[in-house]
Amino acid sequence: MRILGIDPGLQTTGFGIIEADGPRLHYIASGTIKTSEAALGDLPGRLKLIFDGVREVVARYEPHQASIEIVFVNVNPQSTLLLGQARGAAIAGLLANTTSPSVSEYTALQMKKAVVGHGHAAKAQIRLMVMRLLTLPREPHNDAADALGMAICHAHAGHAMAQMARATDLNRRTHGQIKGGRVY
Repeated sequence: MRILGIDPGLQTTGFGIIEADGPRLHYIASGTIKTSEAALGDLPGRLKLIFDGVREVVARYEPHQASIEIVFVNVNPQSTLLLGQARGAAIAGLLANTTSPSVSEYTALQMKKAVVGHGHAAKAQIRLMVMRLLTLPREPHNDAADALGMAICHAHAGHAMAQMARATDLNRRTHGQIKGGRVY
């Protein structure tokens, strides 16, 4: 099964593609979609670059499934809104092709636990573990490493989540309160 991981960002969006053969993971490709060619204040232009870039990656590598990071509220609400728009452009790019992959969402904490083993891992730890898990010759760029981490997270958790979904009625929450970093 071919899995695409996306680490959304307004300036740099990372992508990583892996092949999952049971417990074995194989590296296919990774990289970044940069929006620096659009003017700094040109938000629609930057979103179009993300949309087109993700659509091109999906068309080229034809993943069966995709995973993308869930955005949480940061200290700066404006930054959170901009990141959410970049994430939306990436999701739209994933679903724009005729052979759109199914899309799953994971938090950064879930990805770090799946890749490193604890949720407070530093970027360097994520890069190193991604390199080791996929037997890469060198550490990938931060954004590409996070995207590969999303794909690895889905490879590990996706199968268990699918089995749980088949066994029980899982309903997505349509509301919730965030209190102290937790959703209730």
